[in-house]
Amino acid sequence: MSFSQDVWKRNFDLYQKTLNHPFNQELAQGTLDQQAFSHYVIQDAHYLLAYGRALAVCAAKAFEADDVIQFAEGAKVAIVVERSLHDGFMQDFGISKAEFENTPLTLACHHYTSFLTATAWSESYPVILAALLPCFWIYAEVGNDIVSNSAENNPYQAWVDTYSGEEFHTAVKNVIATIDRVAERCDADTIEKMHQAYRRGAELEWLFWDSAYKKNGWSGLDA
Repeated sequence: MSFSQDVWKRNFDLYQKTLNHPFNQELAQGTLDQQAFSHYVIQDAHYLLAYGRALAVCAAKAFEADDVIQFAEGAKVAIVVERSLHDGFMQDFGISKAEFENTPLTLACHHYTSFLTATAWSESYPVILAALLPCFWIYAEVGNDIVSNSAENNPYQAWVDTYSGEEFHTAVKNVIATIDRVAERCDADTIEKMHQAYRRGAELEWLFWDSAYKKNGWSGLDA
C-alpha cells in the first residue's frame, strides 16, 4: 500500500466529517450565510500567503530538481492564481481592500499557518510534504464531491468550479505521486511523522471551515 493510500484510509473519517460540515453542504446548495463566506474568503487569502511561503521552503528542501520546480510553481499558484479568485469574490461580496487588510488572522487561521510555517522550517522534506498535502487533497475531494450537488445559480459556483476543475485535480495528482515516491525511500520513523503531520493538517482544515461557519475570532478577546 502506498503512503497516500494508507494516509487517506487512516483519515477517511475526518474527511467525511469535513465534507459533511454545514459550511460545505450549505455552500453546495448556495444557502451558506454570506457573512460566513466573506469571513472564509478573508481568512483564506491570509492563509494562502503563508501556504505559499511554506511551499517555497518545501521547494528549497526538495530532493529532486523536478520537485523544486513543482513546489516553486505551487507557491506562485497559491499566491497569484488563487488570490485572483479571492479578489473576484471580495468584489462580488463587497469586501473592501481596507476591510481585508485590517482584519487580523483568526485563531484557527493563526494556528494553521503557524503549524505550516513551523513544519516547513523545522522538519524534513517528507514531513513538510505530508503537512502540505491536506490542503491540496481535501479541497480537491470536497470540490469533486459537491460539484454534482451544486445548486443552479449558486453564488459560490466559482469556488466549486475551481476545486473540482481538471487543472487543480491534475496538480493534486502530481503532489500525491511525489509524496508516494518520496515515502518509498523513508524509514519507519519518518513515515510515522508524516502520518502525524498529515493528520494535524487535516484537523486544521476542518477547524478552518468550522471557524468560518461560526464566524469565530479570538473567543473572549473579541468582547
